[in-house]
Amino acid sequence: MKKAEFIQAVAEKAGLSKKDTQKAVDSALEVIGEALVAGKNVSFIGFGTFSTAARAARKARVPGTTKVVNVPKTTAVKFKVGKKLKDCVAKA
Repeated sequence: MKKAEFIQAVAEKAGLSKKDTQKAVDSALEVIGEALVAGKNVSFIGFGTFSTAARAARKARVPGTTKVVNVPKTTAVKFKVGKKLKDCVAKA
């Protein structure tokens, strides 16, 4: 499902206009991103938790060659699935 399809489905389910739903979805995604940049976790009970993890710099070997490259340190986004969502998907 793409973002436009998601917005359409939420608009129909909530009885809102697509324009209002798009504003709400865009705002929610922006707030989640800002919280992660600030180093905070974002939790939706039953759905899951968004968090960040620091990854240290390392050396990696390029597959198929002997070349070694330096991979810089980075911050990655993690998502831990909540029990309600996990159970819902498992039943499907």
